[in-house]
Amino acid sequence: MTEHLFEGADWDFRTLQRITDACEEIALKDLGLDVYPNQIEVITAEQMLDAYSSVGMPLFYKHWSFGKHFAFHEASYRKGLMGLAYEIVINSSPCISYLMEENTATMQTLVIAHAAFGHNHFFKNNYLFKQWTDADGILDYLDFAKNYVASCEERYGRIEVERTLDAAHALMSHGIDRYPGKKKLDLRAEEKRAGRRRQHEEEVFNDLWRTVPKGAAKSRSALSIERRRKLLGLPQENLLYFLEKSAPRLAPWQRELLRIVRHIAQYFYPQSQTKVMNEGTATYVHYRIMTMLHERGRITDGNFLEFLGSHTNVVFQPEFDDPRFSGFNPYALGFAVMRDIERIVTKPEDEDREWFPDIAGRGDVMGVLRDVWANYRDESFIGQFLSPRLMRHFRMFHLHDDPEERAGIRVDAIHDERGFRRVRRELARQHDVGFIDANIEVVDVDLSGDRRLILHHHVIKGSQLNETDAKRVLQHLADLWTYDVSLIEVDANDKVLREYVVSPRPIPAAVA
Repeated sequence: MTEHLFEGADWDFRTLQRITDACEEIALKDLGLDVYPNQIEVITAEQMLDAYSSVGMPLFYKHWSFGKHFAFHEASYRKGLMGLAYEIVINSSPCISYLMEENTATMQTLVIAHAAFGHNHFFKNNYLFKQWTDADGILDYLDFAKNYVASCEERYGRIEVERTLDAAHALMSHGIDRYPGKKKLDLRAEEKRAGRRRQHEEEVFNDLWRTVPKGAAKSRSALSIERRRKLLGLPQENLLYFLEKSAPRLAPWQRELLRIVRHIAQYFYPQSQTKVMNEGTATYVHYRIMTMLHERGRITDGNFLEFLGSHTNVVFQPEFDDPRFSGFNPYALGFAVMRDIERIVTKPEDEDREWFPDIAGRGDVMGVLRDVWANYRDESFIGQFLSPRLMRHFRMFHLHDDPEERAGIRVDAIHDERGFRRVRRELARQHDVGFIDANIEVVDVDLSGDRRLILHHHVIKGSQLNETDAKRVLQHLADLWTYDVSLIEVDANDKVLREYVVSPRPIPAAVA
């Protein structure tokens, strides 16, 4: 008779080791997963709240906003207005999984399967994470960043450091490179080069500004438009990178802070594009591992029922007319598509053979899924693998609402051949960062005049910026640039829709 991994709800660290070993055997041998080494940490509810507040990072510099988030989450948790995640997992090598000490033994098994093997495999193998993250160097870099910020606070004052970080955080979502460069990010090398880079930037960062005529404004011919844009690397969509390299009055330590925030923003970039896939993968993996453990007698019927109750809550999807509906639950949608791929690969119907000829009836479920997990992001994953059967299951349809049309809201896609393709295309587009993120880039600087920084926002389908938010973020940008900033919203035909102009606030004497 096979020995159970545990009895009842209680556990100790030897139990966790047995659970991890049992999950690892299934993950590696039965599912063929490829994972980073695992490091499992057990933390309290307060420590989990602290991790929430600092975006889930185990080492992070101090900032007032993290304390604000902690106070909000703690108050909500104590009042019973919110629950806590069962775990947090860090994309690093070793892969760090934080488990709540309040979890039962069954829940610890679930989260180890989910995080230490599901998320872990996705982090290591998905092409976006390979392009944009450095799992081996992130923990050392975070330690460097924490110490560097602390040293800046000691040397230049907490207020001045917070002022720079506030502005950098406001621009964080526009501080990323969207296309891979020539070299892979190496955070350990970044840390080692930091000192040499700061000394070099002190010497050369103002070379461009020495070409600007002194005194009254002169003709723009003093520096041709083409040469000016080339020297500044324009157009540039990475605003933090542009400020780090070109802002005329930033101190070297401020440029390093912008660089730190930029690297951390880049670290999170793949996660914003793979929420459905990442959670769907981890949920599918934990479901397969828990089911196999039960089939092999490693957990009892009672434990398995406890797991199923939790799993069902995780993948719950409210109907469109349910007051709780706020879009598609990424766990529910991702898991459903993974299970549907399993069905198509093993028991395809005629419709599946027509829609998915490359995988229908192939038989190798894990081979197909591992390929999907490695080579797709949410937008392409949904656009390629959302089936008509699943669209019928979720009762999907597409509503068209154009304020310029008098017809009002109309159903634009139903359950027919054309409708299925439209629904899939529109749902995929909702996960395309090129469509949902504002396309803003620096296009020019008036070097021969008032040195105004000029940005363009390319408006898609009439989606203009919120005026209040736009002005607040531009204020932070102007404070870093130290001259006026102009943001012009243009449509596909380069027609100007709106222009925002913001001037920098006075620089405190201690910083000037």
